[in-house]
Amino acid sequence: MEASLTAADLDIRHFAHTDLAQIRQALIDVHADAYADVMDDEFNQRFPWFVDHWGGHPEFACVMAFDGQEPVAFAYGAPANPGREWWREHLTPAPEKSRTFSFSELAVRTAWRKTGTAELVSRALLEGREEDLAVLLVDLEHPKVQQMYEGWGFRQVGDRQPFPDSPVYAVMLAELPLSAR
Repeated sequence: MEASLTAADLDIRHFAHTDLAQIRQALIDVHADAYADVMDDEFNQRFPWFVDHWGGHPEFACVMAFDGQEPVAFAYGAPANPGREWWREHLTPAPEKSRTFSFSELAVRTAWRKTGTAELVSRALLEGREEDLAVLLVDLEHPKVQQMYEGWGFRQVGDRQPFPDSPVYAVMLAELPLSAR
């Protein structure tokens, strides 16, 4: 990355379920760079399974940022099944409008951190969604990441450990559309 480049210089591209074969390896490569310091963890090594799981959803949505032809970041997820939004267990009563987009993953190559790229791909993913809410999980050991999402309008509604070997995450919920910055 040239020092003068910013997130505004990136090419944002949208992908769907039918594009998974084309983008799968790029997602894995960006994730490996973004999480290089923790790739010895077995949970992080299962990322290809998560790509296939989420990418297999017929309404999978992915946004990738490119510097030329090099993918530097992505955000992806899929709509939750109506009436089965797992975050409901954390709120009583649940919001009346509850159609939810499950924001599953965000990764930014280390060279592109602190350039606005994370917000750029996240907002591009969530912009224009038909759902009322977005939900995501943030590792409780990363309070700065949680603060980043709070700055975009997410709020913590509970904690969750979805897998026995996964970290404990903050369950974060936001109304869509996200507020402007």
